Amino acid sequence: MAFNPKTPTRHRSRSDVAKTPLTPSIITGLNNVSIYSPAAKTGGNKSSKYSIADITNPFISRSRPASPVKRATSGTIQVSESLQRQANSGVIRKGGIESKLDVVSRDYVPPPKQEAKRSRSTPAMRDSRDRFITNREVTEVAATLDLVSLNPTSTSPGHTARLVAATGVPLNKRVLAYHEAPPAASDTTLTQQRELARPLYARPGALASSSGVATNRSRKIATQPERVLDAPGMVDDFYLNLLSWSVQNVVAVALSENTYIWRADTGAVVQVGEAPEGTYVSSVDFSNDGAFLGIGVGSGEVELWGVETGQKLRSMSGHQAQIAALSWHGHILSSACGDGSIWHHDVRIARHKVMELLGHNGEVCGLKWRADGELLASGGNDNVVNIWDGRLGDVTESSRGVARWTKRNHTAAVKALAWCPWQPSLLASGGGTNDATVHIWNSTTGGRLHSLKTPAQVTSVQWSPHRKEFLTTHGYPTNAIMVHAYPSLERVAEIRDAHDSRVLFSCVSPAGDMVCTGAGDENLKFWRIWEIPPTKKKKEKQEGRSLTGSGILSLR
Repeated sequence: MAFNPKTPTRHRSRSDVAKTPLTPSIITGLNNVSIYSPAAKTGGNKSSKYSIADITNPFISRSRPASPVKRATSGTIQVSESLQRQANSGVIRKGGIESKLDVVSRDYVPPPKQEAKRSRSTPAMRDSRDRFITNREVTEVAATLDLVSLNPTSTSPGHTARLVAATGVPLNKRVLAYHEAPPAASDTTLTQQRELARPLYARPGALASSSGVATNRSRKIATQPERVLDAPGMVDDFYLNLLSWSVQNVVAVALSENTYIWRADTGAVVQVGEAPEGTYVSSVDFSNDGAFLGIGVGSGEVELWGVETGQKLRSMSGHQAQIAALSWHGHILSSACGDGSIWHHDVRIARHKVMELLGHNGEVCGLKWRADGELLASGGNDNVVNIWDGRLGDVTESSRGVARWTKRNHTAAVKALAWCPWQPSLLASGGGTNDATVHIWNSTTGGRLHSLKTPAQVTSVQWSPHRKEFLTTHGYPTNAIMVHAYPSLERVAEIRDAHDSRVLFSCVSPAGDMVCTGAGDENLKFWRIWEIPPTKKKKEKQEGRSLTGSGILSLR
């Protein structure tokens, strides 16, 4: 037999619930219901114990007065003190008589909050006060600091003594205090030195990206190097040139007294030479065909090495200071000396010195031949850029050259020099810390075309062979690699903190897409800065043939 559970009464319809009939006793009890409250002490009726309830009670109808006489009947409900308090406070008991009355209640609804509207052009007012020091007045801060003191009476004397001994703070004495500014120094030498050193620590504003990289929307340059090589012993010297990349895809790097070549296609590393005891390698440079490597030594000698054989072919002496820079053109190897002189060495003959160029009062740290060999650019520690005529003619050992153009616009040492490969008349030069400027020169007229102020010392400049752009490497404080468009000089990309130390050396691959950088952190990093343009297939021109030629005219 199926079991039918009973449905609770609260879920049944009214028709299903049996109505309870009102008996005479219930009707009599309801009619005699009256609520009394303790009578107030009045002079009119002192004998009555109870008086009529307050008319403000919501459960008592005003149209029906209460019974003046208390009748003790069996149906009368006795009003207790707790019931009276509940009635006065408006508490409705479940199942009671007052629960059957209709009570209207209203909830408090707060008015809608009106937000202050402001125009888009009006900036929002922000509280610029400090969350810890709301008032920076000297008197207010001093008064606040007076309250910051140890209270020995509130703690154990032994604990307080231990705190004083551990911290070294005198008891009941302020930790911080304001004093008058010290008087100005009579000697201004230290002040001038601080002003000169300020650019080393004045880091430019942060970039928009968190990784320290800035690129424009049209170009995406890799911000991480494709390869990193360890270079222990690399000398951290701004005036040296310790990196070179040949047309045979071989990289030469000088590490202290040793010179190594790294073949990019195989990854093999070979030691080429070693400097004499007590000196170091100060510069390296490959010949135009990549078959020979010139090595400058700190003692003033210039060595010539064969790349394939790894043998030293000859040593050319005569300089009295370190060779900070080397540059090749054909069979002429030019060397820049620390005494300000530039020598041309003809590596084919025994008496190698064929000309001497004198145009600098300081060490020559930058030297670059133009690709056609007609001009030679040099930069020195005397803040001078010289452009020399490379057409030597009939020369002897005692021949002296005179600079074609001399430029003194830089205010620091000029090491960064680069000739433009797609416009040979353009020369870029970059200055050191106190200058940090790149100048673009017209070697034909000798005029300055453009100037670009950079955030740090310029250590090297490289032109792109495929794009109208040039790259600069920088030292303190950015240690960055920057790419600029030409002639607009807009910043195409910037890689901040490319090395942990200042980026001192750079060279471009023979393909023109990779750039190798060296720094004082003893690392070589290879960056893909540019892309190799796709080779365009030239349409083969068909030679004209006569109509009677075979294969030209056919009728089918």
